[in-house]
Amino acid sequence: MAGFAAVVMLSGCGPIDATSAGGDGGSGSGDGGGSSSGVIPLDNPKGTEPGLAPIKSGKDRTAAVNLIEKVATKGRGPKTGYDRDEFGYAWADNAVDVPFARNGCDTRNDVLARDGQKLKYRSGSSCVLTSMTLDDPYTGRTIEWTKQDAAEVQIDHVMPLSYNWQMGASRWSKEKRVRIANDPLNLMPVDGSTNSSKGDSGPASWLPPAKGVRCSYAVRFAQVALKYDLAVTAADKDAMLAQCA
Repeated sequence: MAGFAAVVMLSGCGPIDATSAGGDGGSGSGDGGGSSSGVIPLDNPKGTEPGLAPIKSGKDRTAAVNLIEKVATKGRGPKTGYDRDEFGYAWADNAVDVPFARNGCDTRNDVLARDGQKLKYRSGSSCVLTSMTLDDPYTGRTIEWTKQDAAEVQIDHVMPLSYNWQMGASRWSKEKRVRIANDPLNLMPVDGSTNSSKGDSGPASWLPPAKGVRCSYAVRFAQVALKYDLAVTAADKDAMLAQCA
């Protein structure tokens, strides 16, 4: 895979190695990562299965590269007019045509239940979680989460909403924006501080600290882009391909 760049340029920064975007800071294990209870994204095209397991076999990595190659590229547009509310009320249950929607439980709790283990619910509720164990794919940590410290686990939009806005979602209907904001394919419960460090970055400037899951992350980013007919920047695509080469 010598044809794509091993080095990508960051806006306002020097070049970084595409295999090191995001660094190894935080609480990650560096080379590890991936949910021990999860599945690889190639086997989870709807996002209804838990976790983000590492892609290891040569066959699967070739399939990953082939999938990422299908993603179109273009420049990132302006952020003018972006607001989180343009994608609907956070974690609303009223999205159309996405898994888990309109089931009487908000999206956040749906996704926590998808990926968590040892789930405990609020008394009288089959929806609102009060505690769980999460194998965080981004850092490799096992997090014992409780609702009292809710921000310890955040729900990452793998393809960030403002990124979507800049790549064409500004011209979508409100209904379609609500779909991508609540589609489990685009949602990953992860360590809160790690998610905060990502912001609205694409893969050229941010990747999970756990190197072992970076190809899987790139595949999931590509799956969302392809499902919603969104492009990525050329630098982001190069970085995505480099993770699975």
